Amino acid sequence: MLYTAQDISERVSSLARQISDDYRDSRPILIGVQRGFICFMADLIRQIAVPLDIDFMTISYYSGSNASMVRITKDMDLEVAGRDVLLVEDIVDTGITLNYLLNHLRSKNPASLKVCTLLDRKVRRLIDIKIDYVGFELPDEFVVGYGLDYHEEYRNLPFIGIPGIKETPDNKPC
Repeated sequence: MLYTAQDISERVSSLARQISDDYRDSRPILIGVQRGFICFMADLIRQIAVPLDIDFMTISYYSGSNASMVRITKDMDLEVAGRDVLLVEDIVDTGITLNYLLNHLRSKNPASLKVCTLLDRKVRRLIDIKIDYVGFELPDEFVVGYGLDYHEEYRNLPFIGIPGIKETPDNKPC
């Protein structure tokens, strides 16, 4: 076990206080990506003390001959132009996907755009991206629980742990 349910609860509360403070004069839109964010975002929004809106995006990855590519398969429904936007992620690794999403969101002209992630695995970062709210800095380990999965298993664990599996160099569990 890397982070207990209590560790997570305390850190989410702290992040919610920071976010509430920073957005006290606005009504932000929180945007979640994929499925892994669900536990984190659900707990976070229940503790944010300012009015807010929520929306979701889904993405898929394609591997071409030279590189992997990100494609948005479900975009947001809400209009973000002129609004304060907070992108909520479960985990940030290389920064490639996050960079793609931030560029996509910037193209929609939000008033502001910030990032909140539960887990930041800086050791794998390939693109330097500012993350405004970080729950935990993650060591270079594959983790499951609290929304994070391994082949759709373990999402419902109330803690974050390191399973007895390893990752291959291309970041895929084996």
